[in-house]
Amino acid sequence: MSTQAQANNHTGKSDDWVKLVSSDGYSFLVKRNVAMVSGTLKTMLSADSPFREALANTCTISERAILVEKVCEYMAFKALYENAGPKEEIPLNEFTERIPPEVALELLLAADYLEVYLAKPNIVIYGSFFPNNFPVNPPVTNTFVD
Repeated sequence: MSTQAQANNHTGKSDDWVKLVSSDGYSFLVKRNVAMVSGTLKTMLSADSPFREALANTCTISERAILVEKVCEYMAFKALYENAGPKEEIPLNEFTERIPPEVALELLLAADYLEVYLAKPNIVIYGSFFPNNFPVNPPVTNTFVD
């Protein structure tokens, strides 16, 4: 074991965990690699960032606890399946069934703020919903009748 790791064990401090605090005062401990799924948290917790969150390993998130909990669940889900092979089945329904409908919109807004994406931001997810003959630039027609 390295000297730094021994020092961390003796002092009780561990950089493996990050504390997320909701606006209503609830705290969530998550693994650092799970928190790094979020672009916003990754920036806050970067070792070379000047943010106090990086020094304290604690991030305050201005969302209710139920939203922070669901974001943490999704980040853990995504971290688990991030390196899944193309033939490995990902049980997405298992996660989506745990989202109460009454918080879905707020959860989308929180996930957007925290930059927690379903896929890489440059991938268009909705493209497969359009038929192959869907016009890219539909012709403009006059819809007004004189």
